[in-house]
Amino acid sequence: MSYANDMPTVEAVSRTDAGLAAELRTSVMRLRRRLTVERHPDNELSIGSMVVLGLLHRSDAQTVGELARAEKVQPPSMTRTVSGLEDGGYVTRRPHETDGRQVVVQITALGRATLLADRKRRDAWLAVQLKHLTADERDVLRRAAPILDRLSQAD
Repeated sequence: MSYANDMPTVEAVSRTDAGLAAELRTSVMRLRRRLTVERHPDNELSIGSMVVLGLLHRSDAQTVGELARAEKVQPPSMTRTVSGLEDGGYVTRRPHETDGRQVVVQITALGRATLLADRKRRDAWLAVQLKHLTADERDVLRRAAPILDRLSQAD
């Protein structure tokens, strides 16, 4: 006797908000794991470090406190991440212009190149996968992308 046919489909489970939450969590986590596997082979930085480089690439420079708030981590944890990035030459620190107690962290050319190479590789993998979808499925994902981004920013 096979139980495979008795299992509810993704479509059936996701009809309720609780089911949709469970399916989204599972799917997003699987996609994240797969994208992690597709990282650039020369990149030994952690995902957390790459996120910090991404934040600095978008904003040019931030304090450790701003980075910690953006990633919802404690400042000492972010200080350790920034220190590792600085040791590797991916970021630099400089004094804050108006607050001598703070430092501003800025991405370096090496940090930017590392980030962009890593993104390019993972984007290329994902672009290939998207080609296997129908035009309607890609359209659904185009509309879902900003919603997923908003969910990722929620408190």
